Amino acid sequence: MSKVWFITGASKGFGREWAEAALERGDKVAATARKIETLDSLVEQYGDSVLPLTLDVTDRSADFAAVQQAAEHFGALDVVVNNAGYGHFGMIEEITEDELRAQLETNLFGAFWVTQAALPIMRKQGSGHIIQVSSIGGISAFPTVGAYHASKWALEGFSQSLSQEVAGFGIDVTLIEPGGFSTDWSGPSASRSDELPEYKDVREAAASRPSANNPGDPKATRTAILKVVDAEKPPLRIFFGKAPIEIATKDYESRLATWNEWQPVSVEAHGN
Repeated sequence: MSKVWFITGASKGFGREWAEAALERGDKVAATARKIETLDSLVEQYGDSVLPLTLDVTDRSADFAAVQQAAEHFGALDVVVNNAGYGHFGMIEEITEDELRAQLETNLFGAFWVTQAALPIMRKQGSGHIIQVSSIGGISAFPTVGAYHASKWALEGFSQSLSQEVAGFGIDVTLIEPGGFSTDWSGPSASRSDELPEYKDVREAAASRPSANNPGDPKATRTAILKVVDAEKPPLRIFFGKAPIEIATKDYESRLATWNEWQPVSVEAHGN
């Protein structure tokens, strides 16, 4: 049975790779992008299997309209991929109000609105799969990308709640948590705060992180995403790439050690 996908940010990166993976095997895709002309080659190659849509995910009413249009056009809505997003670079002290709000509007609110729009359709069907593109930065954190982490940690939180709320309706939720990949996430797609010279040493140390080396190949995620989508019991969380499991293991071991070390104080705070 072919599936109907709705993918935000389908012009490049993971969104483009996954749209092509779905289309190559005969699925239907409603592909969205801020600039619809970036989807022309998809339409040329796959014809009526693609519904190209102009969408700025920060526009809630436009999100609802686009999701509804896709479901009506193809007659179903099986997989929704919230991929639209970008990284903002800046120390916490450097980030302006507008920069932080813009980061949250796209990475958090955009995914929230598209998810809300899809849920009534999927509930009525009694099936569906929400794919949230998070990051290793959704469970761990590093200097220089605090605003990005704020958006992805929030995405993780509401998505875990969502998974419990909609399981009884036959709707699955999966958080994809990639490590570093050869996309333009840290290049042309990124935005940056004005830099304070006081953070020069912190910035240089962050730039030399081992996790930034040996990035993954975005094309290799094509088979991975199809396995997730086709799974009878898809995971709530899955890493994409080699590096995340090591980062997560060290992070969670450190958390558990600290929580246990301070457990006497925690118990004292309970009061009885």
